[in-house]
Amino acid sequence: MSDDLILILEDAQDNMQKALSHLEAELIRIRAGKANPQMLEGLTVDYYGNPTVLNQVGNVSVVDARTLTIQPWEKNMLQPIERAIINANLGVTPQNDGNIIRLFMPPLTEERRKEFVKRANGEGEQSRVAIRNIRRDAIEQIKKLQKDGLSEDETKDAEKSMQEMTDKHIALVEKHLAAKEKDIMSV
Repeated sequence: MSDDLILILEDAQDNMQKALSHLEAELIRIRAGKANPQMLEGLTVDYYGNPTVLNQVGNVSVVDARTLTIQPWEKNMLQPIERAIINANLGVTPQNDGNIIRLFMPPLTEERRKEFVKRANGEGEQSRVAIRNIRRDAIEQIKKLQKDGLSEDETKDAEKSMQEMTDKHIALVEKHLAAKEKDIMSV
């Protein structure tokens, strides 16, 4: 196999892995009925006029299966943290006692669980589309190499490798979605 072909396949492999990692990160943010500090990851708080990630202005911890606490490092950060949580529309209302903020996760109704499963499936579909687009782009690059003198056999082998790589990553997406659905739907 030529160096250009190997480079195209490795690049496609890396990009598909990134799409899968993105899916995993998005699925973590979808609530499954249990308190999870990762659902607050990426939440930004107004810290003296600068948007700052929540875990840099306070400590997030799990008290029990349904409760998260946020202990800000500065007391005057309670209001901005509370505002950021409300604006993030997480489906929980922050309880501020003057020292810490508590987030009580309400038990999920069947309808809400189905809504979360639907959201997870939407994320999965985005990942599948991204993986297929990566495959399409790689195959286009392989066809350009064929026009520049790559043999037809090598082209077919590379396209077959690309399809196998795509199938493998799509199967991983399905596996992640099935695990998340099971997690969401278990009471």
